[in-house]
Amino acid sequence: MSGERQSFLGAFREETDNVVFGVGALLTILAIGAIAVRPTVTAEALTAANTFLWKELGWLYLWAMFLAVAFCLWLIVGPWGKIKLGSPDEDPEFTFFQFFAMLFSAGLSTGLVFYGPAEALFHYASGPPFLSASAETGSIIPGAVQYTMLHWGISPWSAYLTVGVTIAYYVHRRDAPIKPSTIFAPFIGVTNLDKDWVKFLDIGMVVVSVGGVAVSLGFVVTQFMTGLSYNWGLQFGDLGTLLITVGLTVGFTASAALGVKKGIQRVSSFNMYLFAALLAVAFIFGPTAFLLNLGSEAFGGYVTQFIEMSLYSNAENGSAWVGAWTVFYWAWWFSFAPMIGIFIARICRGRTIRQIVFAGLAGTSAASFPWFVVMGGSSLWAQNNGRVDILGVVSEYGIEVAGFPLFEHIMPFGQLFSALYLLLVLTFLITTVDSTTLSLAMFTTGGDANPPTANRIAWGVLVGLLTSLLLITGGLGALKDLVVLVGLPIAIVVGLCIVGLTMEFEQRHPVLFTERYRSEDSDEEPQSVSLADYLSARRTESSSD
Repeated sequence: MSGERQSFLGAFREETDNVVFGVGALLTILAIGAIAVRPTVTAEALTAANTFLWKELGWLYLWAMFLAVAFCLWLIVGPWGKIKLGSPDEDPEFTFFQFFAMLFSAGLSTGLVFYGPAEALFHYASGPPFLSASAETGSIIPGAVQYTMLHWGISPWSAYLTVGVTIAYYVHRRDAPIKPSTIFAPFIGVTNLDKDWVKFLDIGMVVVSVGGVAVSLGFVVTQFMTGLSYNWGLQFGDLGTLLITVGLTVGFTASAALGVKKGIQRVSSFNMYLFAALLAVAFIFGPTAFLLNLGSEAFGGYVTQFIEMSLYSNAENGSAWVGAWTVFYWAWWFSFAPMIGIFIARICRGRTIRQIVFAGLAGTSAASFPWFVVMGGSSLWAQNNGRVDILGVVSEYGIEVAGFPLFEHIMPFGQLFSALYLLLVLTFLITTVDSTTLSLAMFTTGGDANPPTANRIAWGVLVGLLTSLLLITGGLGALKDLVVLVGLPIAIVVGLCIVGLTMEFEQRHPVLFTERYRSEDSDEEPQSVSLADYLSARRTESSSD
């Protein structure tokens, strides 16, 4: 036993990047510790900073996300989509269903369950300025679902995929390490990715990743406890909060420790089956005809008005609503893009870029849109027709309970389906956090695709401890604001990915304007060069002329 323990810790010490792991963990502890000590003051300062950014730089978030969507659509329909990530004759590591289940569960997961019955209700109550209909009327219902589709459709996935495909290409085609700083490969070359100065992005992403996971875990713990309180009258103090958080930490840490094939893939597949079952039940026992008509109208509006909605800033009214909703969402998705991108790179080997992007855009939208139409549409139908005052329940208990009165009043065996809904929340949380924990372990071991178990366990334990601290001290909201604040620089990183990947693909598979770096008589594939090498080559050509 002693020898096994020494081997376990020895692998941790030998394979861990001490700079990225140590500095990243220390900065994370200091940041979250500062929030926990003075949560109210910190929350006010971060909220003010975010409000300023959304008001003054909201256009940047909107354009960055729109360009990511355009780039991903080009990857699907253009010739670059046929590029395979791996050897030409290499088969995918996972079946398409396994790949899609992990992709879907890691990318949206708990937020999908959390906001499914609730977001359209908020749009119904507030009346987005883009929509001409009045709040809390039947005419605003399609627009409320349409806006929910915008916030959870192809746009967030485009941010994830832009980063994920960039990293995956260099990992599986250029043998680059699987870590966030690999996005710099088009500009500095793969051989320079081990330089110390490049590690600042990896260290920064440690802080953002742990913060984002802690927020997700904190939200799910809150939803779980509120659900138990609403349905069965149970109350929880600090000890109960701590015990629930520890229990969830054990679950996602065990899944991450088991690895992708034995842990994450199996839980993700279970998620999809449970998700589909709850969706089918809600559709069959809900207002089925109304939902079909609503879904058709909302989806039609989403498609025909996508560009206008994506770039709408409500400038005449100070961008307040757009800043609080669309820009907030875009900042949130941007902040998660590097760690979800890392996970995408880990599970996509053997697939073409077109397959990956299609699964991320069309596949996930085909799964999430019905959920928002059925759950959100049923909530709107019940609220607008006076069947259930869900807004009143949300006002009393919080957004966490929006789904429970829906199951209770519309479906048979409401308590059973409320319990299954809670189970879905927990299993989705496990797949989100274990995939992120795996990503943390990968880029704190220098890009090891199969990091040591000790590293995964270390991050799982740290996330659990920090989340417990924030829940007890009331600092979860401030941490959420910090994570969102980081969305701005990562929006710029997404832009760099678009530029860098375009340069790389143009050099190797020219479509737009770049010349090939090979002679016309050669059948050899052109050499990949960094931006610095490219500019140097151009200067040499100019001077020789």
